[in-house]
This record gives sequence, C-alpha cells and structure tokens, in this order.
Amino acid sequence: MELTLLGTGAPDGLPRPDCPCAVCASSRGGGARAATALLVDDALLLDLTPGAVFAAARAGRSLAAVRQVLLTHPHDGPAVELPASLPPASRVPDGQELTLISGHRVRALAMDAPGTGYEVTSPEGERLLYLPPGASPAGLAAPVAEPYDMVVCDVIGRPDAVARLRAVEAVGPDTEVVAVHLDHDAPPGAELDRRLAAGGARAVPDGSTLPVGAYHAVPEVPRRTLVTGGARSGKSVEAEQRLETFPEVVYVATGGRREGDAEWAARVGLHRERRPAAWRTEETCELVGLLEEDGPPLLIDCLSLWLTDAMDRVDAWDDGRWADGGEEKLRGRVAELVRAVRGTRRTVVAVTNETGSGVVPATASGRRFRDELGRLNAAFAAECEQVMLVVAGQALVLRG
Repeated sequence: MELTLLGTGAPDGLPRPDCPCAVCASSRGGGARAATALLVDDALLLDLTPGAVFAAARAGRSLAAVRQVLLTHPHDGPAVELPASLPPASRVPDGQELTLISGHRVRALAMDAPGTGYEVTSPEGERLLYLPPGASPAGLAAPVAEPYDMVVCDVIGRPDAVARLRAVEAVGPDTEVVAVHLDHDAPPGAELDRRLAAGGARAVPDGSTLPVGAYHAVPEVPRRTLVTGGARSGKSVEAEQRLETFPEVVYVATGGRREGDAEWAARVGLHRERRPAAWRTEETCELVGLLEEDGPPLLIDCLSLWLTDAMDRVDAWDDGRWADGGEEKLRGRVAELVRAVRGTRRTVVAVTNETGSGVVPATASGRRFRDELGRLNAAFAAECEQVMLVVAGQALVLRG
C-alpha cells in the first residue's frame, strides 16, 4: 500500500493566511504545508482540501482513479470545490466498515473530539491509521491483536494520542508514526525533526509518497538524556515534551514538600498541571533503586535538588565536616548514582541546572555547591546518549 501526503499542514495550512508569527514567516517555499490530505493507492482520498488535484499532480499522482472520498473532520471556511472526476465526499458513521472496489477495507473509528478516524487495510493486509486534527481514538482499553504498520496523526497537538495507542500496543516498535496537521504552534525545521524523533515520529514534506508496511528506519529514541539550563529557561518543559508520547512515565520529584512554603507549593502545582494524568509521581531522592529497576521511563527533576539532599546527608555545608570525610562521602554517593545511570535499562530524562555561568556565590558553602553540581552534571552527561542545553526556551543539542 502506498500513501501520498498531498498536504501535511493544519486545516488553514502553514503559513496561516495573514499571520505575522515567526513560524509562519519562516514556513515559506519548501517549508510551506497545505491542509492535510492523504491519497491511498490512487484509489482512496482521505480529506478533500483546496487544490487537491494540483497537489496530486505536483506529487506525480492523479485523482482520476479515486473511487472514495472520506472526510475526517468538519471543514470550516469557504466551500471546497469538488473536482468533476471525484465522487461526493462523505463521512462514515463510527464503527461502520466499507469495502472498496479496489479491495481496500476502511473502518471508521470514534474519536474523543469532533471528527472520525479511519483504519485502512490494503488487499495485501497492510494497516494504516489516520486521525483528524486535535483528536485521539476513544474507548481504547484492551491490547489490540497487532500493531498498525503506519499511524498518521496530530503528534504535536495530541501527543497523548500516540501514548494511548502505545498503551494498547496499536503502535509498536516497528510502527511508522508520521506527524500531520502541523500548525504554527509546532517548531520549524530541524527543531521539529528533533522534537518528533524524541517520540519516535517524523514529519515529511508535502507530496511525499510512503510505502505502508515496508521496512523503514524508525527514529531512534535516546535512552538517557540530560537537559540542562538556567532558571526558567524552559528545561523542564523540554524534558516533559520528550516523554509525552509514552503511555506511562514515572516523574521523580527530588524537591519533596516544604511545609508552610506557599511559593514552593505553587511551583509544584504548576509542574503537576503540565504533566499528563497517566504519569505517576515519586517524591524521592533515592534514584539508584529506581534506575536499577525495570519499568517505564523516568523523568528526574532535578539533579540540583538531589545534590542538595546528598550534601545535607553528609553535612557538606560545614567546612570542618567537609574536610573530615564529608567530601569523600559525597563523592561516593555521586559515583553510585553515575554507575546506576550507566547500567540502567530504563529510558531516562534528567533535568539539572547550570549554576556556573552566573554570579559567584558569596559563601564557601555556596561555591562548594556550585562546584559539586558542575562535577555531577559532567559525570551524568558522560553517561547519556543525548545532552541538551536550553536557553530562552530554545534547546541546543550538545550531544546526540
């Protein structure tokens, strides 16, 4: 089964008409995306968009043999002219299955937002799932019999849709996940590729033809990632985005609770509101045990608070105790953590702070913490496949 993406953008296209934002300004030429529409084996058109005939011609295809046109979502704005060669466009009721003259079987799936998803099975048995913008399949519970060969969906707008499909094994290790309905809230260029690759997905240019079910190189998801940056740089958001397509994540909060501290409670509350409801939270600094266990991905936020706890335990803030065995004990705890990171079988994303680029602390204990955090960051980073620095909300890849 061959899939040609006549467009890969949001319903309004990219750039949006008359939008002055930076993403729209940079989405010109080869970066422009028409509204998403899929042509399957020149026989089935999923979503009818303006200029579909010309888009097909630019991709070296024809709509002359299309025998079925199906819509996935309500189309606002001006009416789309139906080319004379195409049959009328329609939407299929949820749960209904069609068999086309070409031999393709199409089943309509219920969504949790307005729209209809379509599962397409070729005469040879390849399976494609296409979802409308801003939607995820409804009623997913039990594992499916076999994963899809390809899933085409709104990865940026609804990463939880991919997570839900992974949870029921509808997306497996060999499933190709293609991001569409791309709008101006998605980062442009290489940043989009990097963000999608973190979730095992990719984007392709308009007009691309992809074989469904053929061997392809699935984007490699780094198993260990360190995200560093300054205060309010966006490093925690970056770390969370890297795991938002996973069905289950253990969020390890090393800061714990601080009784009577309203400002700290507000910070913790903001972090919790951002996290998917399916994620589980562990408030602990016992990272070694978690790293040595098997289980879902870990998001550790953050190493600087872990170090604060480790220094508290050996009383490293006191100069005398630091010299009298405190330094050696701290080095031992850090080495134990680094060994656990090296040997872990889990996917790990850890957040830390860059404190060495700012004001020099006024106290010896403050300078000690700065130095030890720099050493910890370097040792942890040495065990990671990917290391990222976040500055002003922009992620710079230092390794991987």
